[in-house]
Amino acid sequence: MKNLKKQRRIQVIAVAAVALVVATVLIGYAMRDGINYFRSPSQVAEAPPDPSEVFRIGGLVEEGSLLRGQGETVRFAVTDGGATVQVAYTGVLPDLFEENQGMVGTGRYVNGVFEASEILAKHDETYMPKEVMDALKAQGVYQEPET
Repeated sequence: MKNLKKQRRIQVIAVAAVALVVATVLIGYAMRDGINYFRSPSQVAEAPPDPSEVFRIGGLVEEGSLLRGQGETVRFAVTDGGATVQVAYTGVLPDLFEENQGMVGTGRYVNGVFEASEILAKHDETYMPKEVMDALKAQGVYQEPET
């Protein structure tokens, strides 16, 4: 009788371990397309990624590089001070997007050009939405940022 309980316990532990491994593999497989690695322009210039790899690139929009082309395609260069990568984006750019401002783009690096599918404009750490600032002022909590 004791052997049967011991054997049953070992079977339950083995089944639980196999289920855990299978669940981990399935989660990893499902997330493989959802994980986008971040790279700087210097990293892209040093080791260009495979054209099928989707990743994020971030840096400053280089001054004088913003070209609005035919249709909705916009071309510009993004730099991190060490290297510059040409970017092509078809779509509507965010309101805060401009030269000498930070940006993050998601896309693929094909034939020396980063073909972006999404562009996010970054702003500095002192930015606060107007609605939040008004609410804090109404509560008497808001403090002007030090410059």
